[in-house]
Amino acid sequence: MKKTRNSGKIKGRAVSKEEELRKLEARYCSWGDTVHYVAKPNIMVRSKGSYLYDIDGVEYLDLQMLYSGANFGYGNDRIDGALKRQIDRLPQLACQYMHEEKIRLAAMLGERMERVFEEKGRVHFNVGGSQALEDSLKLVRNHTHRSLVFAFMGGYHGRTLGASAITSSFRYREKYGHFGDRAHFVPFPYCFRCFYGMKRDTCNMYCLKQFEKLFETEYYSFFNHKTRKSEFSAFYMEAVQGTGGYVIPPAGYFEGLKKVLDTYGILLVDDEIQMGFYRTGKFWAIENFGITPDALVFGKSLTNGLNPLSGIWAKEKLISPDVFPPGSTHSTFSSNPLGTTAGLETMRLIEESDFGTEVIKKGRYFISRLKSLKKKWPQIGDVDGLGLALRIEICRKDGYTPDKALTDLVEEIGLSGKLTTGGKRRGLVLDVGGYYKNVFTIAPSFYITEKEIDLGVDLFEEALAKAIKKTS
Repeated sequence: MKKTRNSGKIKGRAVSKEEELRKLEARYCSWGDTVHYVAKPNIMVRSKGSYLYDIDGVEYLDLQMLYSGANFGYGNDRIDGALKRQIDRLPQLACQYMHEEKIRLAAMLGERMERVFEEKGRVHFNVGGSQALEDSLKLVRNHTHRSLVFAFMGGYHGRTLGASAITSSFRYREKYGHFGDRAHFVPFPYCFRCFYGMKRDTCNMYCLKQFEKLFETEYYSFFNHKTRKSEFSAFYMEAVQGTGGYVIPPAGYFEGLKKVLDTYGILLVDDEIQMGFYRTGKFWAIENFGITPDALVFGKSLTNGLNPLSGIWAKEKLISPDVFPPGSTHSTFSSNPLGTTAGLETMRLIEESDFGTEVIKKGRYFISRLKSLKKKWPQIGDVDGLGLALRIEICRKDGYTPDKALTDLVEEIGLSGKLTTGGKRRGLVLDVGGYYKNVFTIAPSFYITEKEIDLGVDLFEEALAKAIKKTS
């Protein structure tokens, strides 16, 4: 293991590079981002495949891959190579000019949507998930001339002001004044923790019926039966909730929801920022549920976590040039040539691969290992997954009561880089989500091997055992 070299002096005292960096970070970096969710954030210096390496050379198996932003592994030679070549050819370009990579990437995405959903539409680019979400809100308002939307409890759509307005967590809005256009939040079909206290096998889709009931009479305030108009413009959803804890809805729910929305003239906007590009075993997560959105927001893994690029696809009636003309929205770096080049190479890689088969196969193996672990440890209340979007819900010994403290401790032990499974010192990178912050959301690289899956499960069990021992 590499030793951290002396880097400089603080008050005349020789210090390590790590200590110097931590002193500088404490003094000059804003803590307003998410870095300081943990007490002592790691300083990483290298990444490759499924692994990160810290300043001391410790290897960390990463089971969350940049919040599902690096689906195709760190340091993917093919995507990285395309980006390096583009830097030498056309690294920057103002977004009012055309370039080939933007056009071909939009075409590849649009053609895929036509094949999957049998709908004509167009693609509009931006630089981050929240920014694309904002563009979709403009698109919806422009089409419907209404600003109110539905969204799900547990849904996460970003932290710009517009995205925060439709993200269910009040803590993202609390410090920033009144949000008059805040979404109306509807319970997500989270069967392990049903909002209504129902059981999956006997509920008969009770949550869906409660939503439909809102439109029965004008006195529930959602719909005027005389004019046949709703006050709400769209329903924003994640087919599989991301930050909410990788919650997977029951079969039939979304088909029923879409029927209600179509009946009352409400658009459906699908947020695929975390779940797109085969995370669930389908190109889009919504394909698992047999419905077609009116608009779809994407980002993250389109560039495998390299130069940021996001975007929206929408049906032609929403986005054609005569209804959404030039200047409707703008970002200096939207459709930047580095991002579109990385995105185009990612799409070509996808077209030439069989991730639909591989992701499902690896996901089944991974979840079988996790379910075996669940039988051994009562603190694992729920294990579920779709493709390589997997969840481990940590509870008290009763298998149901959320245990955030235990979850935090497992994450902390993993990030300490002091696990010994496999005969050498290692770390484990996990991400915590869920309504009660007690869910590990597992999103490994698509190239993860069965051997690495086994290692990940073993490292997780070691961290869990140590955390349980420490808290008992």
